[in-house]
Amino acid sequence: MSAPSSSAFIPIAAMMFAAGLGIPVFAALNAALGQQLGGPIAATAVTFAIGFVIASAMLAFTGFPAASTFTFERPWLWIGAVVMLFYATSVAYSAPRIGLGNAIFFVLLGQIVAAAIIDHFGLLGSIQSAITPKRALGLVVMAFGLYLARKPA
Repeated sequence: MSAPSSSAFIPIAAMMFAAGLGIPVFAALNAALGQQLGGPIAATAVTFAIGFVIASAMLAFTGFPAASTFTFERPWLWIGAVVMLFYATSVAYSAPRIGLGNAIFFVLLGQIVAAAIIDHFGLLGSIQSAITPKRALGLVVMAFGLYLARKPA
């Protein structure tokens, strides 16, 4: 996998920034839905059901993948669904108990650690990007910044 061209980078970065904005919005909505429905698992089930319907409708317009592509040659690719299920359920459970900001703080910290490890080793088909001393310092500064942003006054 190669890095995007410089002309493609900005729109992709903007899209991912918007996705990042959506993470705490999703967390707050899913947590509130979990409280309304009486539990985080119910909220996650409803969220995934709605997502399934919308994604299926989108596929109806863009085209369904061929049945032959649904193989288990690389079974780890299917784990993403379990990871997303864990995230949705755990944030619906955690946000009402420790606060949305604290829940997202730990999500961001986990994302920074996981992204650095995945990139460093080029895992899961990602572009390899070694953790240099400069990059390690940047990661520590980001983690410390998250801590300061969430530290009580």
